[in-house]
Amino acid sequence: MTDSKLFDVIIIGGSYAGLSAALALGRSLKRVLVIDGGKPCNRQTPRSHNFLTRDGDTPKEISSIARHQIEKYKTITFYDDFAVSGKKSETGFEIQTESNRKFAGKKLIFATGIRDKLPNIQGFKECWGISVIHCPYCHGYEFRGKSTGILANGEKAFHLSSLVNNLTDKLFLLTNGRPDFLPDQIRTLEKHGIKLIDSKLSEIKHESGKLNGVTFDDGALLKLDALYATVPFSQHSGLAEKLGCQLTGDGYLETDEFQKTNIHGIYACGDNSSPFRSVANAVSSGSTAGAMVNMELTHEYFQKPNHLHS
Repeated sequence: MTDSKLFDVIIIGGSYAGLSAALALGRSLKRVLVIDGGKPCNRQTPRSHNFLTRDGDTPKEISSIARHQIEKYKTITFYDDFAVSGKKSETGFEIQTESNRKFAGKKLIFATGIRDKLPNIQGFKECWGISVIHCPYCHGYEFRGKSTGILANGEKAFHLSSLVNNLTDKLFLLTNGRPDFLPDQIRTLEKHGIKLIDSKLSEIKHESGKLNGVTFDDGALLKLDALYATVPFSQHSGLAEKLGCQLTGDGYLETDEFQKTNIHGIYACGDNSSPFRSVANAVSSGSTAGAMVNMELTHEYFQKPNHLHS
């Protein structure tokens, strides 16, 4: 089924970045469609932190308040579904959803996020976002002074160790195999009392996602209250790539400082295009994307010969 309405902008993804972009566009009277499947990556996280006015609220509370406010703008339409394919058209772009609906828009904003590739370690998935965490800015304060582990190796582990060491002196670095550090880095870790463990991790012990400790292949048990982990990821949606958008070497959608991709008319914001994974950054980049798309649309209309209001 094809929707005959031509939207100014189709936003794919309706979490923080997508909602922020929609707000900027709705306030500029642009006709916006937000397509969202309702499965944000932080849906298991109990509390969101480090975002002004909403510190400690649940992720759902923040997005629900945002959506309630944005629904007041009459030029914004929400459609609950997943965008599965798309193509360029004479008027801009055509997007098809999982339910076989087709929508047309002059511009696209991808706020689709990323998908974490969790390791096959028993208990990891159940604890992810609760007590197995990724960001000291988002979660570190709540585990200050607690017995804490870092599951990582190499440069990422060394960098994360410096940040977490600021929050606790009970810190263990779990490399899950042979350590990959320079001699100077090892001396620095030892100087700060960070204990290095290279045994293979076998299981994360927990109660309803709250960490009790970890066990290793040799049977040893390490009591922990929190575990930081760096995990690989993939784009939550491959649609932007299919439309020609480039990725960075790290796997993020490549954008300029205005959230514009290499494809004219397509923008990206939020976790899919930035390693700074936080609510605050998602809202900021979404607002920038919305403003820049509005500016592009406005300039195209304003400079078009013999234009008519549509």
